[in-house]
Amino acid sequence: MATRPSEIRKLHLQPSEDEAVLAKLGYKQEFRREFTPLEVAGLAFSFTGLLPGIASVLLYAVPNGGPIAMVWGWVIACPLILCIGLAMAELASAAPTSGGLYYWTFSLASPRCRNFLSWIVGYSNTIENVAGVASANWACAIQITAAISIASGQTYSTTNEQLYGIYVALVLSHAVLVSLGTKVLARLQRLYAVVNVCLCFIVIIALPIATPAEYRNSASFALGDFTNLDGWPSGLAFILSLLAPLSAIGGYDASVHMSEEASNAATAIPWAITSSIAVSAVLGWGINVALAFCMGTNLSGVLSSPIGQPMAQILYNSLGQRPTLALWCLIVSAQYMVASTALLVGSRQTFAFARDGAMPFSRYLYRINGYTKTPVNTVWFDAIFVLAVGLLAFSFPIAAFAVSGMVFMIIVFCFPSTAQTTAQEMNYTVVVLGGYMFLAVSWYYFPIYGGVHWFKGPISNLPPSVGGQHRDEDPMSETKGQCNVEFSVSVVDV
Repeated sequence: MATRPSEIRKLHLQPSEDEAVLAKLGYKQEFRREFTPLEVAGLAFSFTGLLPGIASVLLYAVPNGGPIAMVWGWVIACPLILCIGLAMAELASAAPTSGGLYYWTFSLASPRCRNFLSWIVGYSNTIENVAGVASANWACAIQITAAISIASGQTYSTTNEQLYGIYVALVLSHAVLVSLGTKVLARLQRLYAVVNVCLCFIVIIALPIATPAEYRNSASFALGDFTNLDGWPSGLAFILSLLAPLSAIGGYDASVHMSEEASNAATAIPWAITSSIAVSAVLGWGINVALAFCMGTNLSGVLSSPIGQPMAQILYNSLGQRPTLALWCLIVSAQYMVASTALLVGSRQTFAFARDGAMPFSRYLYRINGYTKTPVNTVWFDAIFVLAVGLLAFSFPIAAFAVSGMVFMIIVFCFPSTAQTTAQEMNYTVVVLGGYMFLAVSWYYFPIYGGVHWFKGPISNLPPSVGGQHRDEDPMSETKGQCNVEFSVSVVDV
């Protein structure tokens, strides 16, 4: 029996399962769901940018424990990171929305404080993403100057002005790239993931083969030597060395902010989080073992190299100038991919927060470009913010363990890299984050105009006819069967 045209039209109007889940969370579908589960996993892994990430933070591990910190510090940190990832994956499965952390906070917190906590978490997550973009681009700028130093025979030195000029060019190019359509951005993740995986295997396999005998270390040195060069007490030095793995495998929540552009998001996002951590843990440990066996015993020379990057000097000693330059250019390319993915993810967090009216200029930021169907305004808003940040250069078991781990990580991230630090080398995390959160809290409690008077948490943007169908449904309890987790506080109606 032939289907009548009216039935066909009705069939096409039926929302997909992803759209239905999003509607239960209180939001209408605005993005195109172009990211396949594989591409979401690729995004999570490419955001980690394992090899360029290790290259950027190796200076934390080498002087604060040397080989022991590099090899065994990684082993200790990875289970901690995985526990946090598992806890986050459960929440992502229950409520896959671009707002992520601040939405979950509002849903599970006590009604007495959920508005304030959601506000704080939303602003913390927003500045974390912006700072991540700035950090990735600054690392890329430094790595570019390291490539120039390698090409010039280690005679080139750079200034902050030159670094900032490279940094600006990188940020602007990323803003243009991330303004493209969702389909293009999704397909790029395949390339990004392949490049990052191949780079890891190149270093793990090629470095031990090519390293001259004078730079090869014994197993007792590579797996058991503890070197403390920065002046911290040995125990604290080892703890500070954990900055390397915690930073290199950070950002595993990236896929959460792409939830509204992913197909089968309730399953794809949790798998992306856990798989990116697991793959990064294994490959990252392999890279660190290879480096520990092939970096020689003169760690001070590696750190004080005119190239300015410990990993670049290790590669230079083992491979020679031209092979190192070729490999380092690939690492710079991978770091560029990390930074562009970071801006992509950050723009989605900003868009989600603006959608709920919490951002300054929310009415302008909560807009989808009619041509690309992406939030171009938030991309450029974040890019401008990143350029401003760059100017600083001139001056239960799982859940409980995850919370403890995050508190520990926050404290460690606030320490400077050396005991005797200078204004140039100081870790300004406390200043930037503290000042930013002070402004966020002040704005929340500001008389008459503050968020306490009007911010009510996530706001439904569904038409009344659609929203009414889901008004009495609890979206997180609706999907909790998928991740086998109980929530003690149900989601309020949105």
